Amino acid sequence: MQVQQIMSTRVEYIPADTTLAQAAKNMRDRDTGFLPIGGSPQGRLQGVITDRDITVRGVAAGKDPENTTVNQVKTDKVLYCFQNEDVNDVANNMQDQKVYRLIVLNNHDEKRLCGIVSLGDIVRHGSAKLGGETAREISQH
Repeated sequence: MQVQQIMSTRVEYIPADTTLAQAAKNMRDRDTGFLPIGGSPQGRLQGVITDRDITVRGVAAGKDPENTTVNQVKTDKVLYCFQNEDVNDVANNMQDQKVYRLIVLNNHDEKRLCGIVSLGDIVRHGSAKLGGETAREISQH
């Protein structure tokens, strides 16, 4: 099975000047804890913001959520996979990187954002055993 068969395609960039408060509301409305940051003239991915980034790098660090932008606390190292990769390979990548979700890009040439794949997607689409193994590996330090 390929990633494109299980990934979430309801994904769009948020601008880098979005406040932490706006990003948190966006996460609530979309029922996610992970948003890609982009919207540059080239349409390139500039980073990601997670609920953990907002909480730890933002609020816990004393930053005002109404006046701090996602660009100031984002995760710069964006981990990704490609839509035509095998789900087993992507699960192994998640294990190695210790992450629960990855940005999905369309192909090696364009590298255009086309989705997000999560551990939940793997489990929901019939790979409960693989999902369990992946979660176990991610959670071990």
